[in-house]
This record gives sequence, structure tokens and C-alpha cells, in this order.
Amino acid sequence: MQTDPRYARVSQPHGSWVGAVELVDGEILLLGALNTDAHIHLNENRLEGWYESGEGEWLIARGDELTVFAHYAQALGQRFGWVSAKPAPRVWCSWYGLYTAIDETILCRVFDGLNDLPFDVLQVDDGWQRQVGDWQANAKFPSGMAALADTIKNTGRKAGLWLAPFIAVQSSRLFREHPTWFLRDEHGRFVSAGFNWGERLYALDVTRPDVLDWLTELMKQVRAWGYDYLKLDFLYAGALPGKRYVEMPREVAYRRALSVLRKAMGDDAFFLACGAPILPSLGLCDGLRIGPDVASEWEVYRDAVLLRNLTTPGVRNAIRTCLHRLWLVPLVQTDPDVVYFASKWNTLSRPQKQLLQELALICNFKATSDVPQWWTREERAALRDFLLALPKVQRLSRAEFRVEDRVVDFSEALGLPALPEGKEKIVAAFFGWLGNQPLVLKALKVQDDLALRKRRESLGSDKKRGY
Repeated sequence: MQTDPRYARVSQPHGSWVGAVELVDGEILLLGALNTDAHIHLNENRLEGWYESGEGEWLIARGDELTVFAHYAQALGQRFGWVSAKPAPRVWCSWYGLYTAIDETILCRVFDGLNDLPFDVLQVDDGWQRQVGDWQANAKFPSGMAALADTIKNTGRKAGLWLAPFIAVQSSRLFREHPTWFLRDEHGRFVSAGFNWGERLYALDVTRPDVLDWLTELMKQVRAWGYDYLKLDFLYAGALPGKRYVEMPREVAYRRALSVLRKAMGDDAFFLACGAPILPSLGLCDGLRIGPDVASEWEVYRDAVLLRNLTTPGVRNAIRTCLHRLWLVPLVQTDPDVVYFASKWNTLSRPQKQLLQELALICNFKATSDVPQWWTREERAALRDFLLALPKVQRLSRAEFRVEDRVVDFSEALGLPALPEGKEKIVAAFFGWLGNQPLVLKALKVQDDLALRKRRESLGSDKKRGY
């Protein structure tokens, strides 16, 4: 889900917790909430903020951009906590290389191919579970998840695992057997958490004691399997609007549930929060994804122009969003998502790949999903240098950074696509309608699955290229 459903139809520029405008003199006026459940919009020439749960405290600051956001981060740190002392690990993640087309054999082949590259974590992403909501190994992992964690640890790295603990698909056993566990609206209907995996998603009511017990056992189970790096995704579902078992502000409910997850997994685990409400997650997670998913392309015309969706997967969307959230660095390890070095299955130009790599160096959060069998020798060597790099970084302006002795300019990624006009506007409306049709979304999933099958088959037939 790419926007808060409560505000999906608001026409003014708006957002959660913080808003800022650039004044005619170049200074920034910032209005920032100091607690959860707050929203802000720009009403003509006024920033207006409110708390869904009533009154709350605000910070108002005016000055240069870097200073006012630093002031806001300082205020939030005093209330929610500061960045974890645990450094962000260097991660190989299965998602963007193989997506759900993973199995035990292919992953073991990949782990062998990574050989002595200096990764700290090898993380298994979506595709290992029976269903979203049913967090047991599926038939593609016959040895089980504990055995896979042992395989990873035998390479000298820590094992990582992806889960989406606050949601379940409609066909899951969890949803069928425990319908009372799921969030409903004031009319008693299930609250939608989106549409993915070819079916509807539903959100757990995280105020229910039985749900919190189940979440606790789930985290303990994953840790007992041997996974020390947990990438928990689709976390926004814990804060969706709805009628809860225990009435409380929705982001308060989310934060309490996140505290339960954190306690159950243990302080020694590295907790990466994805698809997560930012402010209510501070002080509880070690790392936080601060932008949309990347992709092996810069920008998709359909999504960027016709649908005007700036949150869909793509490198330009990811860079733009992350740059505007780097003020969070004192509060949490900021994850800009993975970088690419391989040219196979990738349409990014070399400069576009380099921009994404520079952003990861600035965040000091380094990850890739490149499959080692797809690298050339030069690409493998460049990745090694990237993983070992610890450059000095200085922010010069909104778009410019000094990274060691070079100036990196992200201006190319910051611009917004033009609004569709004329016939293009009609086409955009049609695509918007299509995007709300479940049959269309299911057809797109079939198309994606066929493309993944080809990618998986190519891995089986590829010769070793980079080592």
C-alpha cells in the first residue's frame, strides 16, 4: 500500500508528521510533530497540522534546510531514541536478483558463488514461505529453514530472513483459521491492506492479546532457526485505520506491537523495518528503509507519468525519496535499498548505477541482490571495492555531496515528471482504472511469473562469468 488510505483522496500536498516549504528568501519553514498519529497539509500558503487523537506538541523551525531538519531530528531523538550502536551490515539479499523464484538448490549455488566477497549477511527474501501469513518453509526448501540458516553460517556470515508479520493473504491458513484476528472497519468488513501475490491482503489487529502472543512466538521461532538479521516488511498494516479490539490511536497500536516484536527477537538481532511508518518506528528498529523499492530500470513511463505514482519501484523514485529523508541519519540506520553492478537483466546505464552506489556509500548501508553467476570479472571487482569502501562524506546542499575527493550531484533524480495533459490525460485515467481491477492485477502477476521463470532458467544454464 503506497499511501495512507485515510488521506488517499486529499488534493493538497500533504504527509505524515512533518511538512516543510521553501520561502521566497530561500529559507525553509518546517512544521514537525513530536508524537505519533499526526498529519500535515499545505492549505494555500499555510502549513496546517493536526493529531488524529487530539492535541499534541509541534516543533516549528525556520532557517536553512540542513539546520532546520537537524533541529527536528534532535527533538525526535530526545523523545524516541537515537541511531542503534550496531553498524549496518553488508548484505546480499535474494529479492532483486531472483524475486520469488528462489529455492534451496539455487540459493546454495548463489552462496557458493559469493565465495570470499566481504558480506556480513546473506538474506533470504520472499519465496521461502508456504503463504504470506503461514511462515513455514514451502516445498522448495525441503531441508527446512534451520538447515538453510546453518548453510549460510557455514560461509562465515550471519543468516537473514524476510517476513511480513502484520499481514496475511486471503488464501492463507492463518486467515482461514483465525478470521477474528484481523482488523475490521466500523461496518464489520475486513480492512484491506492492499493487493499483492495475485490476491487481497488483510491486516492483523495488533491490539489483540492472542495476535501479540502469535507474533512473539513467530519471532522466537525465526531466531531459533538461526536468523539474526530480520527484514520485516509491509509493517504499515499495523497502523491502518480500523476498529481495534482495544481502542487506541492507530500508530500507538503499531508502536506497541513493534515493541513486542523487538523484545521477542532480542536486542542482539538486527531489525530492518520496511514499508514502515517512519516516526512510530524510531527507537525500535536498527535499520529503516527510507524509500520505495529500487528496480533494474530508472523510471517507468506508465507509473511515473500516466499514474503519477512516485512510490513505485524504480531507481529515480528511490533516490529522490531517500535524499529527502537523509535527515533521519542521527535517528536510525537509513537503508536506501540495494545497488546493482551486474549488466545482465538490467537496463540501468553506468551513470545511473553509480548514482545508486553513491547513495549507498553516503548512507553506509550496502546491499546488493546481484547473482554472482551474472557478473563479469570487472563487475565483481567493482562490487568488492564498494563493499570495502569507507569514504568521508559531507553534505553540501540538497542535491550535492562530497564523497572523498569527488562531488556527487543527484539533481538528475530530484525532478518530478510533468503532469499528463490532453490525450495523455485520458490514457492516464484508463490506466488508473485498470490498476483497480483485480483480474488485471492477476494477469500482470502471471506475466511477471513467466519472466521470473526465464530468469531462473538462465541461472541454471549460465556459465561462471566472474570467477
